[in-house]
Amino acid sequence: MSYVQRLTVPVTTDGDGDATAYSDPIAYGLLSQIRYVKTDFTDGVDFTITSEATGETLWAELNVNADATRAPRQATHSTAGAASLYAVGGAAVNDRIALASDRIKIVVAAGGALKSGTFHFVLV
Repeated sequence: MSYVQRLTVPVTTDGDGDATAYSDPIAYGLLSQIRYVKTDFTDGVDFTITSEATGETLWAELNVNADATRAPRQATHSTAGAASLYAVGGAAVNDRIALASDRIKIVVAAGGALKSGTFHFVLV
């Protein structure tokens, strides 16, 4: 049986404009999308969102000014470690990122003193 899970993480910066926050624990899921909803973070806010367990980057972007939705994907590989490519053009084959027994770590920089925003993570 398949289901969709949404994790919502509100984040508020400290007096220096920085913050670190974590999602609730994830038993298992494939990351489908990340939605950032701006409340009042300063324009030009920086995000680094990673898997807490592995440190794998899920979204890293500088100078974000408005609400944004991202659908992060990772490159796939053969069992020999070679990059999987699509057809003759050689375009990379990407797939959703699996998270298991993990939390999502959100690091915010340059967000402005005591400002906030919310992150929505959709897992399938």
